[in-house]
Amino acid sequence: MKRYWQGLRALLLAEWRQLITVNRSDRRWQMPLAAALASGLPLLIGAAFNHMDYGLLSSLGGLVFLYLPNTPLSHRMVLLMACAFGIISCYTLGALSHFLAVLMIPVLVFVATMVTMVCRFYRLGPPGSLFFVMSATIGAYSPGSLLQLPLKVGLLTLGCLLACLIAFCYSLYMLRRQPAQPVPPLPPASFDFVVFDSLVIGAFVGISLALAQLLQLPRPYWVPVSCLAVVQGVSLRAVWHKQLHRVLGTAIGLLLAGLLLMLPLDKWTVSLLMMVLAFIIETAVVRHYAFAVVFITPMTILLAEAATLGHGNAAALIQGRFVDTVTGSVVGLAGGVCLHHPGLRRVLGAWLRRLAPR
Repeated sequence: MKRYWQGLRALLLAEWRQLITVNRSDRRWQMPLAAALASGLPLLIGAAFNHMDYGLLSSLGGLVFLYLPNTPLSHRMVLLMACAFGIISCYTLGALSHFLAVLMIPVLVFVATMVTMVCRFYRLGPPGSLFFVMSATIGAYSPGSLLQLPLKVGLLTLGCLLACLIAFCYSLYMLRRQPAQPVPPLPPASFDFVVFDSLVIGAFVGISLALAQLLQLPRPYWVPVSCLAVVQGVSLRAVWHKQLHRVLGTAIGLLLAGLLLMLPLDKWTVSLLMMVLAFIIETAVVRHYAFAVVFITPMTILLAEAATLGHGNAAALIQGRFVDTVTGSVVGLAGGVCLHHPGLRRVLGAWLRRLAPR
């Protein structure tokens, strides 16, 4: 019994040390500032025209800036425009599935699987497939008629184009201050890493959305996003740490969100506050994930509240966000267990290889 308690104590101490470890980063302040402009300027434009719903949709396209690599200008702009096309395509597929609910889960599984395959084949760095899947899920649950779809896709495209323009200007400035890194050669793509892992990740993203619909959660699109953020860990231990960081960060972030929603916010202060939160997030996320999630949580709640500007139920938003995060993280942890189980990988991998073309 004494040995058991000693082992448990050592495990808890190791988890605590991992939780409080702050990583070093060479990210300069200009990058978080440019990212905040890419996602915040559409909100300010929407506020100026009294259409916060338009600004929110364009702000979603501004997230493509976060895929900007530190490579030569020609490579980084081609990669960024390819990511912009991917986000627009994923949102369009998700929005189309909104009009035929029976296809919503299959479309999301297809998007999560294919995008993860592409990101792994081309070794696309963080945030990986996260924002592509998030665009598809938000599109799937965006209200509106079929005739409004071209307007929505156009607004998202404008947000992506603005992000590419900001990325171009930012790159011209930064490449004069520090040299670009060479384009890394692509390592050989293994079947397990590209195909098997992507299929398992896509399946559990679909399971998370099905569970959210079964539980009749008011905003089910955050559940698969939380699931994907957790299940993408490179090892089972990394999946567990990501799940722990996400749940703890969300719990603390909900307290911050409650304090912010008590302030007299209007469309201008919400837009500026979103830009401040985006700057803090991009500064902190490479150093400590849980600390960044503390600010990601109020940012997502403000995104849900911005269009209504205080007319919604803030307490329900906070409670729903926590339930969504916990549900998605638990499913993501289960997916991580399956993804890194040697026996399951061996059995399912052999079956998938028989289905693959020679």
